[in-house]
Amino acid sequence: MELYLDSANLKEIEEGFKLGFLDGLTTTPTFMQREGIADIDGTILKLSKMVPVLQIEALGNTAEDVVKEARRQLDLGLDPKRTVFKIPVSLEGVRACKLLRNEGLLVNVHLVYTLQQAYMAMHAGASYVCPLVGRLQDQGHDALALVEQCVEAVHHYGYDTKIMFSSVRHAEHVRNAINIGVHTITVPLKVLKGLTENNFTTIGTEQFLSDTRLMTVRVKEAINGTNPLVKADTNMKDAIVKMTEFGFGCVTVVNEDGSLKGVFTDGDLRRLLQNDGEHILGKKIGDLEYKTPISIDANALLNEAQAIFKKMNVDTILVLDNGKPAGMLDIQDLKSY
Repeated sequence: MELYLDSANLKEIEEGFKLGFLDGLTTTPTFMQREGIADIDGTILKLSKMVPVLQIEALGNTAEDVVKEARRQLDLGLDPKRTVFKIPVSLEGVRACKLLRNEGLLVNVHLVYTLQQAYMAMHAGASYVCPLVGRLQDQGHDALALVEQCVEAVHHYGYDTKIMFSSVRHAEHVRNAINIGVHTITVPLKVLKGLTENNFTTIGTEQFLSDTRLMTVRVKEAINGTNPLVKADTNMKDAIVKMTEFGFGCVTVVNEDGSLKGVFTDGDLRRLLQNDGEHILGKKIGDLEYKTPISIDANALLNEAQAIFKKMNVDTILVLDNGKPAGMLDIQDLKSY
């Protein structure tokens, strides 16, 4: 099934065709008017150089007028092998279709709302026949039944015509088109961009990224670069201020030579205040007794850090590089963003 973008917005068109696999672009005078385009011919010529196949309107009151307009547009420099002329279905429209097809030009007979209209276009040799699904459904009609009948007619009678599913409003329309077996669909960029989205896919992808990160990233690459150090001769009040400035619930206490003395946490602070009262705030932070802190080597993989977080039920681990404090690894650092 051919996949077309339906737009006249240059930014959308550039974005859509970066995908590299769209078959072409459909556009309308209405789209161009909404985008404030004044130089229609210049825009058409520009679009023709941006996309593999361009489908544009050829309008006129008679078949001869339509043919004249198509030839005029070709004279702008369009490639007849990559240009499809869209003609609203009518008696003069299908006659124009036949005349253009006799010249080997490509034609899309569109604004189709009935099987009879589609039949006339097919029999006139239309390259594409384009029912407008969304508009039909807006009027309360069974648009999907019409599209299916058009596809069946092409196959039953052997017409060399592609049925184009158009006036697409949402992703469900794309699924409908696939199920019916249409030959072509033209889709707005907003709908196109949502076709690969699925919550389960997102969750699975995030899990794969997270697990890969755990197996390949080292602790030193995951820490945020902040090394919350205070010297042992720092008084408790200043150490608490530093803890707040660092943005961690702890600080690493080091001796004058930079060697590790221990880790002071906000939990330790609460316990000291509860047991000893506010007078402890005047003490030096190095005067406290410290247990051996939970730590990990800077070159360890995040897998090892995750195991420590789970086993020890902590949110922060001291990171050591050659025995010296190098920073803190927070449990949130395990995640990829």
